[in-house]
Amino acid sequence: MIIFVGLRFFFQPQAAAIGYGVPAKENGDSAYLTIKGLRDLVSGLIGLALLAFSDADAAAWFMVVVALTPLGDTVIVLRNGGTKAVAFGIHAATAAVVLISAALLFAA
Repeated sequence: MIIFVGLRFFFQPQAAAIGYGVPAKENGDSAYLTIKGLRDLVSGLIGLALLAFSDADAAAWFMVVVALTPLGDTVIVLRNGGTKAVAFGIHAATAAVVLISAALLFAA
């Protein structure tokens, strides 16, 4: 899923930024949009590689660590004028889902 979010930042950067919760300026924020897209794309690809070529414990530990990203995104949205609904409903909820996924991988 996060791979598609990353790709959206490459192909629909303004819409993706709005969905993230911190709208980008029409000009001047292209680096932010590209960095965000690349970060999400690479995170997703690393996760897929771990699931495909490693054991469940390695993938689970990756998920525990990668949960810091949506937790950080929650803070970023709140500190930059985003709504609590987006901060908690999207980013904090994503962190919770990632941690639940990690727990399931540890149990596998």
